Amino acid sequence: MATTAFSNSGAISSYSLPPQIPNLNFYPTNPRFNWSSKSPSSGRSAIIRRLRRYCSPVPNPSCSLDLPLLPFELDESLQRRKKLFVHFVLDPFFTSRSSAGASFAARYGCLVLIESIKQLEIGALVSIRGIGRVRIVELMQMEPYLRGVILPILDDVSGQKSEIDSKLLELRKSIHNLHSLQIKLKVASKNELLQTRIKNSLAWAEREVYEDCDQAFIPNLAERLSFAALQTVSGMSDSELLALQSEKLRAMDSRDTVERLRNGIKFTKQNINMVAAKLAIQSLGI
Repeated sequence: MATTAFSNSGAISSYSLPPQIPNLNFYPTNPRFNWSSKSPSSGRSAIIRRLRRYCSPVPNPSCSLDLPLLPFELDESLQRRKKLFVHFVLDPFFTSRSSAGASFAARYGCLVLIESIKQLEIGALVSIRGIGRVRIVELMQMEPYLRGVILPILDDVSGQKSEIDSKLLELRKSIHNLHSLQIKLKVASKNELLQTRIKNSLAWAEREVYEDCDQAFIPNLAERLSFAALQTVSGMSDSELLALQSEKLRAMDSRDTVERLRNGIKFTKQNINMVAAKLAIQSLGI
């Protein structure tokens, strides 16, 4: 069982997916939910009570962690040994019993590794990488920041080895092809790295060692790679970014590695076509 710090985000676009390139988040991020430890407690306490009601208790869990939830205590996160937290989306919903307002469910929980923290005048700029999906089962602490018990969410890949191996090979090839095309694109920022987001994500997924993390919470290689394709591509339009977010949500909900690999391959090939078209326009000087 593990205890971790939770991270809350009021916006779908700000949650983290495993595995992923560094994701920059400002904390506090959403004044509407008012999760700052210095803020008035009345509205925050009401949200926490409803959130606690919808956490899923699990009797005698075989493996769990007790960790902080973002937003976190900055001083604690700066300690070298305390780099694991949980990022999640606080999703409001209404029921027939919700006479006092919306209830809240913690969704899309992700165990994250904090890579760097830059203190600002207000809050901090945090760079994180996703490790694996988790489910919050109990809130252990609510002041001055959230702390709770989580369980890992892992795919069941039994009996799918041959198909998984085939799809992994195809996905890797597609990702490398997309990377090769993408680095040829002229981008607005001269400081943009040649190491594209998707190649960076692939490298993170393929690593074998995740420091200070219980192995029971680390997805297998196939599951990690199945998320690697879901990254932004230079020059994506608003509609393309929205489609990417939809793919991310579908991937987080799925427990089928093969299905996620298929969707990742399809999404990567669509991006290859998009980048190839942009390169053709670029070559014409339009």
